[in-house]
Amino acid sequence: MQDLRAASIGSHPPYHVHSLEPDDLLDDLTRLAAEVQHVSRFGASFGDTASEDALVLRAILAEGLFVVSDTLNDTRLTRDGAVSNAIDVRFYAGAPLITPDVQVIGVLSVIDRKPRKLNEAQARALSSLAHAAIAGLEVRRKSVELGQAVADRQKAFASLTASEERCAMLLRGASDGLWDWDLETNEMEFCSRWKAMLGYEENELKSRPDEWFNRVHIEDIERVQSEMMSHLLGLTTQFQCEHRVRRQDGTYRWMLSRGLAVLDSNRFVYRMTGSLTDVTDQKQAEKLLLHNAFHDALTGLPNRALFMDRLKHALAEVKKGEGYSFGVLFLDLDRFKVVNDSLGHQIGDQLLVATARRLESCLRPGDIVARLGGDEFAVIVDHVRHVSDAIQAAERIREHLGAPFNLSGHEVFISASIGIALNQTASEEPDEIIRNADTAMYRAKDQGRGCFELFDKGMHVRNAALSQLETGLRGALARDEFRVHYQPIISLETWRISGFEALIRWDHPELGYISPLKFIPVAEETGLIIPIGLWVLREACQQLRAWQRQFPSDPPLSMSVNLSGRQFSQPDLIDQISQILAETGLDASSLKIEITESAIIENIDAAALMLKRIKALGVRLSLDDFGTGYSSLSYLHRFPIDTLKIDRSFVSRINLPKNAEIVKTILTLASNLGMDVVAEGVETRDQIIQLTGLNCEYVQGYLLSKPIDGRA
Repeated sequence: MQDLRAASIGSHPPYHVHSLEPDDLLDDLTRLAAEVQHVSRFGASFGDTASEDALVLRAILAEGLFVVSDTLNDTRLTRDGAVSNAIDVRFYAGAPLITPDVQVIGVLSVIDRKPRKLNEAQARALSSLAHAAIAGLEVRRKSVELGQAVADRQKAFASLTASEERCAMLLRGASDGLWDWDLETNEMEFCSRWKAMLGYEENELKSRPDEWFNRVHIEDIERVQSEMMSHLLGLTTQFQCEHRVRRQDGTYRWMLSRGLAVLDSNRFVYRMTGSLTDVTDQKQAEKLLLHNAFHDALTGLPNRALFMDRLKHALAEVKKGEGYSFGVLFLDLDRFKVVNDSLGHQIGDQLLVATARRLESCLRPGDIVARLGGDEFAVIVDHVRHVSDAIQAAERIREHLGAPFNLSGHEVFISASIGIALNQTASEEPDEIIRNADTAMYRAKDQGRGCFELFDKGMHVRNAALSQLETGLRGALARDEFRVHYQPIISLETWRISGFEALIRWDHPELGYISPLKFIPVAEETGLIIPIGLWVLREACQQLRAWQRQFPSDPPLSMSVNLSGRQFSQPDLIDQISQILAETGLDASSLKIEITESAIIENIDAAALMLKRIKALGVRLSLDDFGTGYSSLSYLHRFPIDTLKIDRSFVSRINLPKNAEIVKTILTLASNLGMDVVAEGVETRDQIIQLTGLNCEYVQGYLLSKPIDGRA
């Protein structure tokens, strides 16, 4: 009995031999071995006993054919009890299976339970069969490897095909245009997408670099050639440059060109390939972002950041010491909040835009105007040789803003308070000059609407005083520091008191008496005038109601209370007046609200509506400072006014023919419109005589009575 078994030591995957699985090649070799040995059967089970394993191991370790004629009498096995004592194996012949790289992967074994001899022919045949087994296994190994190589190649080809298809799809869908430049022949190929980006068909451009370079913007071509040469010389890792390219229709588009040099085996550049990307939309978006970063979104003017940058440049010019000088104008629109609150933010925005356009029309070459925020603007007056240059600029602005604005059917008047600051020294900082101009602007605002002031260092001292005034003003109401004084209004017909005008006074615990001319503008600016104004209205109504009970008359005494422009624009003004009348029990007809024409001129339509609402309460209306600076006659008929008050500036000079004529005109106008007239600021007997002769009905002034303290 014999058995062929690929008894392997370790693992030999390349030969794909598995000892427990059927194998046709090994079965055929076993059959041949059985025929050579003249035994009755083959394929017997082998390797299941310790003796069999020991024989196979010795055959593997042997350098050639290993033969044991009788295991019980072989001196080589006497020390191996597993073999010498075995009765199941008496004869063994084993030929090792050795691969071309001299690796033993198994043994071709012949066994028998009877002792026997192995002749020379049988030995050669068994060795030949071992070589045949190895040859067969080698053929199988190479066949398997070839099959695997074919499978791998097919898989790689399929992957390459899919990759090429994806690449083609990407190129068809990409927005980039590709180019390929053969530097040896100086031919440049452009893909269809490249040509389409410039508005050309497939066959319209030749294969020359000039087709590209001749279309590059004249301001960009030098930069493109420089960047490309730097890359070809190995100075940069890639060519990349943004530039403009002319399309077939003559328009220019911003392109991003990128490319890489291709080297031969000697590391010489012989070719360059790259792409062209249209970045026009991106460049426009960047330009818009940059513009928005330095310009006001509403007016389009430079914003504070750009203005400060230009201011720094102007100061840098001053530091060069070449005699350069400049000025800064700081503008704040007077009573802009009144327009914004009464007509709405849309009209307010329109006014700011229209103001910006007028300011631009005032500029000289080199000047710059910016919107700093809200209703604040600033101007750099370039090349100021004398202070008069800056003053002339302020006068031009005042003149241009003086004309009315027509905004969505609304006629709006506006003016600006302007502060002027000139550069003083080369060491000045931008913020310092702005602060100086701002200080001068507030000084101008104190002088009245539409004024300008030139900065001087003493203004900082005055500002400190105003700051102290504001601080005291914020707590004055709570500390009961205000008083209301009442100046009698006298009837020239009866020479009796017909009413009073309520006037606020401030008795500061440290500074003493503070004139309203000083603290009212501060109260207006800070908004404190609103609670202060309501307090005066309530105090005056309470005092009048007490006097009416104490001094009954027919008609009853009346009370005139001044309403500031800031109060006049408050949306809840009507409710506040109604509430105070109800609290004090005062008849509405006894209250007369005084409003200056400067307050209502800001927005005539809104003013007319507000006055009608006040009039609907039963309250009477008085127009203060009539005739000072505005075209009063053109709108007076639109307002439900009961009384005109002639400004003290006309009364004080009534002895002059021109002023006397103005007073006469006002009196005639009022009579024709059914209004009565009060002349204020009467201080001499001659003024009384002239006013009586002109049929003026009411007067008030220091000649008749100073304002009296209601608590006295």
